[in-house]
Amino acid sequence: MEETWIDRPLPGVARIYLNRREARNALNQAVREQLAAHFRKLGADPSVRCIVLSGGTQVFAAGADIRDMAERGAVEMLLRQTHLLWAAIADCPQPVIAAVNGYAMGGGCELAMHADLIIAGRNAVFAQPEVRVGVMPGAGGTQRLTRAVGKFQAMRMLLTGMSVSAEQALRMGLASEVVEDDQVQFRALELAEQIAGLPPLAVRQIKEVVLAGQDASLGTALMLERKAFQLLFDSADQKEGMRAFLEKRQPTYSGY
Repeated sequence: MEETWIDRPLPGVARIYLNRREARNALNQAVREQLAAHFRKLGADPSVRCIVLSGGTQVFAAGADIRDMAERGAVEMLLRQTHLLWAAIADCPQPVIAAVNGYAMGGGCELAMHADLIIAGRNAVFAQPEVRVGVMPGAGGTQRLTRAVGKFQAMRMLLTGMSVSAEQALRMGLASEVVEDDQVQFRALELAEQIAGLPPLAVRQIKEVVLAGQDASLGTALMLERKAFQLLFDSADQKEGMRAFLEKRQPTYSGY
């Protein structure tokens, strides 16, 4: 059985599944490599306008596969170059929605934080518990978590390995929405369909500017925003969108 797979549930929407149910979707090297390949392929596909990342209805991802790492040495871990695999997800130009049911622990939490929206089930649990096994987050957990929830909430999770509920995650800024467990996949697809129906050039520019601007000075970030805004006035979708608004009709966006 494939450890990850892709389907196309809606026009413009691709969904990537984690499928290691016997290991609670633990992220071994093979899964990381498959995810990177999927995101590179979908990121280069103009027919894909939004991506949903799902672990299914029971668990998102319970973390890195400890059996795959326990006896590894530093040089061996270095040579794996897993940062390049994670970069394939981070660099995906389309919006990514993480549909989180159950555990999003360690690498699973880091994986969710690579998304642009996180839809969490009411019984979802988030944590960065690496300190409890003698290490620390190594795929952006210290940095993305701090940017999402602030220093003091991040330190509380990172230094103790404590978990937080979906409702706590929402209050902290670690989730976009919390819905009933049986509605997570539906809601993620609903949002993906909505985004896929919008002009893809504008959607991509919004994502690029938000991510690039968060680590820049305000002046630089505003310049990036201004240039992207101006650039979109050379797109056919801008003309279509504004004409449709004035003509009181639904626009049809081509992606150009």
